[in-house]
Amino acid sequence: MLPGLVLAALALAIAVFGGRLASRIYLDEAAARGQTTLRLAVAALSGHMSRFEPLPQLVADHDDIKDLVSDPDNPALRARANDYLKEINALLKSSDIYVMIPGGDTIAASNHDLPISFVGENFAYRPYYQNAIRGDLGRFFALGTTSLKRGYYFSSPIRIGMEIRGVVVFKVDIDAIEASWKGGEDEIIVTDPEGIIFMSGRPEWLYASLRPLTDANIDKTEASRRYANALLHTLSATRTSEDGRVLMRIADQGNSREFIELAEAMPAEGWTVRVLADTASAHAQALTAVVSALLALGLAALGGAIVLQRRGRLAERLLMQRTAQQELERRVEERTADLALVNTRLETEVIERRTAEQQLRQTQADLIQAGKLAALGQMSAALSHEFNQPLAAVKTYADNAALLIERNRIEEARDNVSRISSLADRMAAISRHLRNFARKPNQKLGSVALDEVVRDTEEIVAWRLKAADAMLIIDLGPTPLAVKAGSVRLQQVLVNIITNAADAVETLPDRRIELIARRSGGKVSITVRDHGPGVPAAVADRIFDPFFSTKGVGKGLGLGLSISYNIVKDFGGSLGVVNHPEGGALFTIELDLARMTVREAAE
Repeated sequence: MLPGLVLAALALAIAVFGGRLASRIYLDEAAARGQTTLRLAVAALSGHMSRFEPLPQLVADHDDIKDLVSDPDNPALRARANDYLKEINALLKSSDIYVMIPGGDTIAASNHDLPISFVGENFAYRPYYQNAIRGDLGRFFALGTTSLKRGYYFSSPIRIGMEIRGVVVFKVDIDAIEASWKGGEDEIIVTDPEGIIFMSGRPEWLYASLRPLTDANIDKTEASRRYANALLHTLSATRTSEDGRVLMRIADQGNSREFIELAEAMPAEGWTVRVLADTASAHAQALTAVVSALLALGLAALGGAIVLQRRGRLAERLLMQRTAQQELERRVEERTADLALVNTRLETEVIERRTAEQQLRQTQADLIQAGKLAALGQMSAALSHEFNQPLAAVKTYADNAALLIERNRIEEARDNVSRISSLADRMAAISRHLRNFARKPNQKLGSVALDEVVRDTEEIVAWRLKAADAMLIIDLGPTPLAVKAGSVRLQQVLVNIITNAADAVETLPDRRIELIARRSGGKVSITVRDHGPGVPAAVADRIFDPFFSTKGVGKGLGLGLSISYNIVKDFGGSLGVVNHPEGGALFTIELDLARMTVREAAE
């Protein structure tokens, strides 16, 4: 009994509170879609209007138009102006263009040769004429009294010197924009300052007012003849507010529909654009959600009943299995003693294997460290030479400077001191590059300037190139490149590859080593080519394996290329080697292109 009451309470809560929540959610979604539609409609109208706004002033400055208003009764000038306005109207795809003289009479028009022509008509009652004849730019929406077509009017005064001699008017058709609104999910309407609908996807709503028509509204509209002879009426609409939304209910032809009203003003035109989002679909979606929730609750209740029934059957089975389980436990105890002995042996083997793995890792670490020490040992002789030469020169320059000072030859002594300073800077640069190379870099990747890395690498391998009498040729392209990497680790990769290249060409006639970098799309390709014997085909697949080396005993541990391969892989790039068609090995490093250049910090 109690579970049934709980289910009934849950169903009632879902129907009442869930229905309200679902309605609020789907109405919010409908309002959001309507807001998007509103922004698009306002943007389309504004764009369409702004396209024609400056054109009346341009036509007013045309010589044919100025000549016409200076001599309005000249037939030749009228004919030339009519042809010009017709040509411009066809080119700009506007509705009509016409010229009026003071008093409001039309003397030239783009439709002069059509059955319905504006020539001879007087539009002095239109606000766009009144604004322009006063010297202002006019804007006005109305239903044409002659053509009975809706349009938006732009007007501009025609000035001859400081005197206003006429008015140019552009009429813009808006039917195409209105036609695009038909058949949409939401209703779009545009109202004038008096609240009268003049644009709508529903023809029956045209010239209907959203608020009661007053005598003042009607008089103002009739004075400007905005809607000519169109019958104005009031649309049966009531507004309410709910959860911050404005709801409008419209009764039309015996049907009543509720909409969410969203509005945005267009101050320049004096319009208000409204989007009416129908709430029927939102309410239907909310009802569907509530029904789905109730069905889910029913299915859950049915599932619960099935589970309870199965539990009863399971209890019966458990009782039958208990006896069998006791017999099984007895047999398990017998087997446990045997398994305990086997487990003891397995644990012993696992401990032995773990010890062996730890020893292997320690051995590998020791070998890598030994490789580093061996590399430093190979550098030591060349570094000693690099430092001894500047130190000997410093000693000589210092002795000379002391002697020159005693002889009062200050300028020459100052030159010796300057040379000593330059030599000290050189030794400091060598020491700085070696210290950065030796330190362990952090793991953070960033944008690295390739030219800086290559310059530092060149200074580090200078001793090896000098010992091998090899020449490093660098071509980084016409523009600076930056790659996604770590500067110190990328420098380590280049040092390893260039050092190997120096080893390969040391005893050969052609001892050139070429480093070339080029951008290809979002990648940067760095190639290092030597003119040595190349990579034998038999070892090409193993060249990046740890501890594999083609050098003689005592000349390397075979870790340099393996470490380089893994460093480039950590950068998200690739490292490969092929034999160049003209001879020698060609190593290719491919890395992601980066925008800015930063240096990777060393720990």
